[in-house]
Amino acid sequence: MVFLHILHNLAIVLKITVLRNKLQALLLWAFLCISNSNVYSQSLRYSLSMPYLSLGAYSTKQVDPFSFTNNQAALAQVKTAGVGVYGERRFLLAENSVYGVALAMPTKMGNFGLQANYGGFSNFSENKIGLAYARSLGSKVDLGVQFNYYGYRIPGYNSASTVNFEIGTIIHLTDQLNAGIHVYNPVGGKLDKYTDEKLASAYKFGLGYDVSDHFYASAEMVKEEDKSINVIGGVQYQFAKQFFARAGFMSETGGGFAGAGVAWKNLRLDVSASYHPQLGFSPGLLLIVNFKGAAK
Repeated sequence: MVFLHILHNLAIVLKITVLRNKLQALLLWAFLCISNSNVYSQSLRYSLSMPYLSLGAYSTKQVDPFSFTNNQAALAQVKTAGVGVYGERRFLLAENSVYGVALAMPTKMGNFGLQANYGGFSNFSENKIGLAYARSLGSKVDLGVQFNYYGYRIPGYNSASTVNFEIGTIIHLTDQLNAGIHVYNPVGGKLDKYTDEKLASAYKFGLGYDVSDHFYASAEMVKEEDKSINVIGGVQYQFAKQFFARAGFMSETGGGFAGAGVAWKNLRLDVSASYHPQLGFSPGLLLIVNFKGAAK
């Protein structure tokens, strides 16, 4: 009888443990979903990796195919065609992996860009495809616009999508100092005709200073709908002809990002990592190919 009583108690403990683990997993899933929809640095539209990827948006010397994903006006400074691909394992979880592609193509009619993002796994995924256009309006002002298709899918539950746009401008105050304004989704972007769910609007002001050919610093203020202002700062230093490093912070989460890259002929390879104080590290890998000229 005593043995059976012990087994009975053990079974109860195991059931409680299983239920507790399921509850913890459910709470974590709910937290991530809330974070994805409300926190600037944790959504697909503004991923943890974005400040690292698009750090060169307000520079005339450090621009690359991903720069326009932060401000479309940066596309006007692209001199050679190039494509970049990026992968990030968010919080070291395969289910939270994020992938991105950016293509920049300069033409005589202006510069065109293509952006594609995918994040998630089989039970939840979201994607974004955007087509951008930018050109210089004289020597002091660049203007760019991008139209996006965004959607998410939860098999067996729901899927929704919408079309929106974003627009940005960059003013070259001096040969070294640049300032810009970017507006994302200013008119809504309702996801589902049966509900009031929509994409948040966001407004950004950025500054970039090319201290020299080897050192660059930037700062951004971001105001997303129903949220406090987020300040993002970053620097890039090229300590050799082929090697450089980037680092920065995000005030909203108290986290940071850093990475190092190497360029060889028309190729560039970066290894990066972002850090969230509660959720941990998110390592990433970036590859850029320039079709003409030398990689920067």
